[in-house]
Amino acid sequence: MANDNTSNDDQISRLKSLASLSSDSSFVMLNINRYKPEVNFPDGETYGAYMSAIEHSVGAIGGSVLWRVPVHGCVVGDLEEFDEVMAVWYPSHQAFLDLPDADRAREMFRYRRVCVEKAHIVELSDQSPSLRPFGS
Repeated sequence: MANDNTSNDDQISRLKSLASLSSDSSFVMLNINRYKPEVNFPDGETYGAYMSAIEHSVGAIGGSVLWRVPVHGCVVGDLEEFDEVMAVWYPSHQAFLDLPDADRAREMFRYRRVCVEKAHIVELSDQSPSLRPFGS
């Protein structure tokens, strides 16, 4: 069974192709996460450590966690089981691909394995000012 929490080869190949273009530009990854019950979202210590590690590692490659909010319900579709939506801005596709080598990335990915039960991560254009870090 495929792991729903990691990219497949086709997805990584697409990102690498985009990163190789001279027009590689910034974008946002929208993370829709369901956490394991033992993480005690949003108040658990492990969840807090995971968020700290994400902010540090993403910042180390020039990105930024724009916002994260709890899911209160679903109007259309089947996302009731998810806990949080988080928007993460990256300066380029190459920066995203560099994330595994960023400072504290091992810690971040370890916490991801411990915390995240299921995830959907969707790439968005950041052409709307509301999807960019302040000042960029």
